[in-house]
Amino acid sequence: MDPTSGSRSLSALASGAGERVLPNQRVLLVERARGGDRAAFEELVDDFVERALRTAMAILGNDSDARDATQDAFLAAWRGMRGLRDPERFDAWLKQILVNSCRALGRRRRRSAVREIPIDELRAVDEPADDRGWQPERGGPSLDDIEHAFGRLSVDERSVLVLHHLERHSVVDIAAILAIPVGTAKSRLFNARRSLERALEAELR
Repeated sequence: MDPTSGSRSLSALASGAGERVLPNQRVLLVERARGGDRAAFEELVDDFVERALRTAMAILGNDSDARDATQDAFLAAWRGMRGLRDPERFDAWLKQILVNSCRALGRRRRRSAVREIPIDELRAVDEPADDRGWQPERGGPSLDDIEHAFGRLSVDERSVLVLHHLERHSVVDIAAILAIPVGTAKSRLFNARRSLERALEAELR
Protein backbone atom coordinates (compact mmCIF):
# COMPACT_ATOMS: atom_id res chain seq x y z
CA MET A 1 0.00 0.00 0.00
CA ASP A 2 1.23 3.45 -0.89
CA PRO A 3 -0.14 5.23 2.20
CA THR A 4 -0.25 8.58 0.45
CA SER A 5 -2.15 7.44 -2.61
CA GLY A 6 -4.28 4.53 -1.35
CA SER A 7 -3.26 2.42 -4.35
CA ARG A 8 -4.17 -0.80 -2.54
CA SER A 9 -7.66 -1.07 -1.11
CA LEU A 10 -8.35 -1.96 2.50
CA SER A 11 -10.27 -5.00 1.25
CA ALA A 12 -7.18 -6.26 -0.54
CA LEU A 13 -5.05 -5.63 2.50
CA ALA A 14 -7.44 -7.40 4.84
CA SER A 15 -7.86 -10.41 2.58
CA GLY A 16 -4.13 -10.68 2.06
CA ALA A 17 -3.05 -10.30 5.68
CA GLY A 18 -0.80 -13.13 6.70
CA GLU A 19 0.99 -14.08 9.89
CA ARG A 20 1.45 -11.43 12.51
CA VAL A 21 4.75 -9.57 12.48
CA LEU A 22 6.95 -10.60 15.41
CA PRO A 23 7.73 -7.90 18.02
CA ASN A 24 11.41 -7.62 17.09
CA GLN A 25 10.53 -7.42 13.41
CA ARG A 26 7.96 -4.72 14.13
CA VAL A 27 10.50 -2.49 15.86
CA LEU A 28 12.82 -2.75 12.85
CA LEU A 29 9.95 -2.02 10.47
CA VAL A 30 8.89 0.99 12.51
CA GLU A 31 12.41 2.33 12.45
CA ARG A 32 12.54 1.95 8.68
CA ALA A 33 9.09 3.53 8.27
CA ARG A 34 10.16 6.48 10.41
CA GLY A 35 12.94 7.00 7.89
CA GLY A 36 10.46 7.17 5.02
CA ASP A 37 10.44 3.51 3.90
CA ARG A 38 6.93 3.00 2.49
CA ALA A 39 7.40 -0.74 2.02
CA ALA A 40 8.11 -1.10 5.75
CA PHE A 41 5.01 0.94 6.60
CA GLU A 42 2.95 -1.18 4.22
CA GLU A 43 4.05 -4.32 6.05
CA LEU A 44 3.03 -2.77 9.37
CA VAL A 45 -0.37 -1.84 7.92
CA ASP A 46 -0.84 -5.35 6.51
CA ASP A 47 -0.31 -6.71 10.01
CA PHE A 48 -2.74 -4.28 11.66
CA VAL A 49 -5.52 -3.80 9.10
CA GLU A 50 -7.86 -6.63 10.16
CA ARG A 51 -7.78 -5.54 13.80
CA ALA A 52 -8.20 -1.91 12.78
CA LEU A 53 -11.25 -2.61 10.62
CA ARG A 54 -12.81 -4.77 13.34
CA THR A 55 -12.36 -2.03 15.94
CA ALA A 56 -13.65 0.70 13.62
CA MET A 57 -16.65 -1.41 12.64
CA ALA A 58 -17.57 -2.03 16.26
CA ILE A 59 -17.36 1.69 17.07
CA LEU A 60 -19.07 3.05 13.94
CA GLY A 61 -21.36 0.15 12.99
CA ASN A 62 -21.13 0.92 9.30
CA ASP A 63 -18.76 -0.81 6.88
CA SER A 64 -18.18 2.25 4.72
CA ASP A 65 -17.55 4.50 7.71
CA ALA A 66 -15.22 1.94 9.27
CA ARG A 67 -13.14 1.77 6.12
CA ASP A 68 -13.04 5.55 5.79
CA ALA A 69 -11.92 5.95 9.40
CA THR A 70 -9.30 3.23 9.03
CA GLN A 71 -7.93 4.73 5.83
CA ASP A 72 -7.83 8.16 7.48
CA ALA A 73 -5.96 6.66 10.44
CA PHE A 74 -3.34 4.99 8.25
CA LEU A 75 -2.77 8.18 6.29
CA ALA A 76 -2.42 10.17 9.51
CA ALA A 77 -0.02 7.57 10.88
CA TRP A 78 2.15 7.68 7.77
CA ARG A 79 2.32 11.46 7.91
CA GLY A 80 3.14 11.37 11.61
CA MET A 81 5.65 8.51 11.64
CA ARG A 82 8.63 10.77 12.27
CA GLY A 83 6.95 12.00 15.44
CA LEU A 84 6.73 8.50 16.97
CA ARG A 85 9.51 8.51 19.55
CA ASP A 86 9.19 4.95 20.91
CA PRO A 87 8.99 2.27 18.17
CA GLU A 88 7.81 -0.31 20.73
CA ARG A 89 4.65 1.73 21.28
CA PHE A 90 3.68 1.65 17.59
CA ASP A 91 0.56 -0.50 18.08
CA ALA A 92 -0.77 1.66 20.93
CA TRP A 93 0.11 4.82 19.01
CA LEU A 94 -1.68 3.61 15.88
CA LYS A 95 -4.71 2.47 17.86
CA GLN A 96 -4.94 5.93 19.44
CA ILE A 97 -4.95 7.47 15.96
CA LEU A 98 -7.60 4.96 14.83
CA VAL A 99 -9.91 5.62 17.77
CA ASN A 100 -9.57 9.37 17.30
CA SER A 101 -10.36 8.93 13.60
CA CYS A 102 -13.48 6.94 14.48
CA ARG A 103 -14.55 9.53 17.04
CA ALA A 104 -14.13 12.37 14.56
CA LEU A 105 -16.06 10.55 11.84
CA GLY A 106 -18.74 9.41 14.27
CA ARG A 107 -19.35 12.94 15.49
CA ARG A 108 -19.84 14.05 11.91
CA ARG A 109 -22.24 11.31 10.92
CA ARG A 110 -23.99 10.45 14.18
CA ARG A 111 -25.01 6.93 13.35
CA SER A 112 -23.87 3.48 14.43
CA ALA A 113 -24.87 0.08 15.79
CA VAL A 114 -23.02 -2.57 17.77
CA ARG A 115 -21.96 -5.52 15.62
CA GLU A 116 -19.27 -7.57 17.30
CA ILE A 117 -19.58 -7.17 21.05
CA PRO A 118 -21.44 -10.24 22.33
CA ILE A 119 -24.09 -9.71 24.97
CA ASP A 120 -22.01 -11.58 27.54
CA GLU A 121 -19.14 -9.12 27.04
CA LEU A 122 -21.18 -6.21 28.39
CA ARG A 123 -20.56 -6.95 32.05
CA ALA A 124 -19.78 -4.68 35.00
CA VAL A 125 -16.90 -2.38 34.21
CA ASP A 126 -14.91 -3.07 37.39
CA GLU A 127 -14.53 -6.76 36.49
CA PRO A 128 -11.22 -7.76 34.88
CA ALA A 129 -11.24 -7.64 31.09
CA ASP A 130 -10.47 -11.36 30.89
CA ASP A 131 -13.22 -12.42 33.30
CA ARG A 132 -16.04 -14.03 31.37
CA GLY A 133 -18.16 -14.88 34.38
CA TRP A 134 -20.98 -12.41 33.79
CA GLN A 135 -23.95 -13.85 31.94
CA PRO A 136 -27.19 -12.11 30.93
CA GLU A 137 -30.32 -13.20 32.74
CA ARG A 138 -32.63 -15.56 30.96
CA GLY A 139 -35.30 -13.68 29.15
CA GLY A 140 -33.11 -10.59 29.07
CA PRO A 141 -32.48 -8.24 26.16
CA SER A 142 -31.85 -9.62 22.70
CA LEU A 143 -28.88 -8.71 20.54
CA ASP A 144 -31.19 -6.48 18.48
CA ASP A 145 -32.19 -4.63 21.65
CA ILE A 146 -28.54 -4.07 22.55
CA GLU A 147 -27.69 -2.99 18.98
CA HIS A 148 -30.40 -0.33 19.09
CA ALA A 149 -29.39 0.79 22.57
CA PHE A 150 -25.73 0.96 21.56
CA GLY A 151 -26.73 3.15 18.63
CA ARG A 152 -28.15 5.70 21.07
CA LEU A 153 -24.75 6.27 22.67
CA SER A 154 -22.27 8.96 21.74
CA VAL A 155 -19.25 7.91 19.71
CA ASP A 156 -17.03 8.57 22.74
CA GLU A 157 -19.12 6.17 24.84
CA ARG A 158 -19.06 3.54 22.11
CA SER A 159 -15.31 3.92 21.74
CA VAL A 160 -14.51 3.23 25.37
CA LEU A 161 -16.89 0.25 25.51
CA VAL A 162 -15.35 -1.23 22.37
CA LEU A 163 -11.82 -0.78 23.71
CA HIS A 164 -12.69 -2.55 26.96
CA HIS A 165 -15.20 -5.22 26.00
CA LEU A 166 -14.16 -6.07 22.45
CA GLU A 167 -10.47 -5.20 22.37
CA ARG A 168 -9.94 -6.44 25.94
CA HIS A 169 -7.97 -3.40 27.03
CA SER A 170 -7.60 -2.63 30.72
CA VAL A 171 -8.45 0.79 32.12
CA VAL A 172 -4.73 1.60 32.14
CA ASP A 173 -4.47 0.67 28.44
CA ILE A 174 -7.52 2.75 27.58
CA ALA A 175 -6.04 5.75 29.38
CA ALA A 176 -2.87 5.42 27.32
CA ILE A 177 -4.75 5.00 24.04
CA LEU A 178 -7.02 8.00 24.68
CA ALA A 179 -4.22 10.06 26.29
CA ILE A 180 -6.24 10.68 29.45
CA PRO A 181 -5.62 10.00 33.17
CA VAL A 182 -6.45 6.51 34.42
CA GLY A 183 -9.15 7.91 36.73
CA THR A 184 -10.79 9.66 33.78
CA ALA A 185 -10.71 6.47 31.74
CA LYS A 186 -12.36 4.54 34.56
CA SER A 187 -15.05 7.21 34.92
CA ARG A 188 -15.73 7.23 31.18
CA LEU A 189 -16.03 3.46 31.15
CA PHE A 190 -18.38 3.49 34.12
CA ASN A 191 -20.50 6.28 32.64
CA ALA A 192 -20.61 4.59 29.22
CA ARG A 193 -21.83 1.39 30.83
CA ARG A 194 -24.56 3.30 32.69
CA SER A 195 -25.53 5.14 29.50
CA LEU A 196 -25.91 1.82 27.74
CA GLU A 197 -28.08 0.48 30.56
CA ARG A 198 -30.33 3.56 30.37
CA ALA A 199 -30.54 3.30 26.59
CA LEU A 200 -31.45 -0.36 26.88
CA GLU A 201 -34.18 0.43 29.40
CA ALA A 202 -35.59 2.94 26.88
CA GLU A 203 -35.53 0.30 24.15
CA LEU A 204 -37.40 -2.20 26.28
CA ARG A 205 -40.21 0.18 27.27
